[in-house]
Amino acid sequence: MPPSSQPPNSTPPAESATGPTISPVPGSPARRVTIRDVAAQAGVSIGTASKALNGQGKLRAETRDRVAAAARDLGFAPNVLARGLLAGRTYTVGVITTDSFGRFSIPVMLGAEGALGAGQISVFMCDTRDDPDRERQYLDMLLSRRVDGLIVAGRRIEPRPSIGLGLGTPVVYAMTQSMDSDEPAVLPDDTGGGRLAAEHLLGLGRRRFGHITGPERFLCARKRAHGFCATVTAAGADFAAHDVLYGEWSEQWGREAVRVVLGSTHDVDAIFCGSDQIARGVTDTLRLIGKRVPQDIAVVGYDNWSPMVLGAAPPLTSVDMCLEHVGQVAAEHLLLAINGEPTHGVHTVPCRLVPRDSTANPPAQPGSAR
Repeated sequence: MPPSSQPPNSTPPAESATGPTISPVPGSPARRVTIRDVAAQAGVSIGTASKALNGQGKLRAETRDRVAAAARDLGFAPNVLARGLLAGRTYTVGVITTDSFGRFSIPVMLGAEGALGAGQISVFMCDTRDDPDRERQYLDMLLSRRVDGLIVAGRRIEPRPSIGLGLGTPVVYAMTQSMDSDEPAVLPDDTGGGRLAAEHLLGLGRRRFGHITGPERFLCARKRAHGFCATVTAAGADFAAHDVLYGEWSEQWGREAVRVVLGSTHDVDAIFCGSDQIARGVTDTLRLIGKRVPQDIAVVGYDNWSPMVLGAAPPLTSVDMCLEHVGQVAAEHLLLAINGEPTHGVHTVPCRLVPRDSTANPPAQPGSAR
């Protein structure tokens, strides 16, 4: 064999890995585990092993499992750079967020990162601080790095201008949506969240309601109110859309608005708040004026924000938007798009209600009609 030829058992660089080394012949130099070794151990061709490890092709589940088991046994770790060159991908994704405080974007990012990390995809996190110029700079940077896709995360579900049509790179929105196209967006189901709060309070036997929430210009406030109103009205409660008190996302608004509710609704026994901050203001004021929570008035918040719900007295029942799940679903839609199966339009993730002491049903009193 000429000196320049490769030995028969050598592997092209694209198939090399950073896993452990093996010595096929005692005393011979150790070499890296390759996909050729995985294929041999699994009893399949190199092409089949590659498809199984990369989630491609139409293979039987048993074949994929056998290849995966062989890779684990041998400690095979694909070389990401080589794999990317072969697939025409960089195995990177950009996350562009407008939420400087991270209150909403961090859980979304964690969910997305978990879903993407399972596929060995790295994530670039970029905070635009609500600055369009900064957003454009980050977008240009990410595109120059040839990321496989983009997730645009926000702190409000309101439609925003598209980050760019015809980019040649898949885009999915999370906790926000595009106003210019049917690009895929993943949002919490705020209408369903309002419905959950109503069903919980109705299930406790409450029938005289108040609803205090944030500014009416916010889509999420209107959706939560709609879900709540429709549910209590259908149950026969004397409550309508014009009874909703819109204001600010603050404890101070909760303190002010609860006095309005008490003055206008006879014997109110339950208040649904559009945020945990509002609910904290409501419960503080109820305690100051001698109303017991939940014995006299049950209170439900929204967001399930730990510092707020656990710091309240009593701890708040709250609707959780499941933001990590929003991020996970957004990442799943992005992976579909990257693999040539794009989705379109708005997709919602169900919320969940987390019960705590602010709605614990009081013990039945002798002679009580409740």
